[in-house]
Amino acid sequence: MTPLALVITGGPASGKTTIGKRLAREMGLPFLSKDMLKETLFDTVGWSDREWSRKLGAASMRLLYRCAEALLEVDHSVVIESNFYPDFDTPPMLELQRQTGCRFAQVLCEAPGPMLVERFRSRELSGERHPGHAGQASLEEIEQIILRGPWPALPIDGELIRVDTTDFEAIDYAGIVRRLSSRRPEGSESRR
Repeated sequence: MTPLALVITGGPASGKTTIGKRLAREMGLPFLSKDMLKETLFDTVGWSDREWSRKLGAASMRLLYRCAEALLEVDHSVVIESNFYPDFDTPPMLELQRQTGCRFAQVLCEAPGPMLVERFRSRELSGERHPGHAGQASLEEIEQIILRGPWPALPIDGELIRVDTTDFEAIDYAGIVRRLSSRRPEGSESRR
């Protein structure tokens, strides 16, 4: 069996969590995200400022890779979600593949920069996001990252599916699942 690591990536506020959770549910796979782990750490060890958020973000990424590895090494496919950065996340992603023999598919969530900035700003100012992210204190910094241009895909082998998240109602989840399922090697069905 060749387990699948379905990588969900994209810029801040591009809809990664929404897309990732839906695909995980439809494919019957566990969903792991950096923010899920990071918010658990915030609730356990506390939060303060942007620098602390970055530190726990780094710890969350290490936990994300370790949890994914634990599933993949027993041939269980998994969905992993974060705003993966090619410079930082390609080496650990390749190591994950080396350690587990997994295959990759990648879903890159995209929308116009100004729309992402508005989504990010609205989310941060709504008070609904965990305060540990310190997003309000870094609005300008994150907005600059968003407006640099399209978020890059990771340079890893495997199917790359670009998803326009401008209109969540228009996303063809069934089509994405079909594309991912048609690429599965024979006998690679995930255990449930």
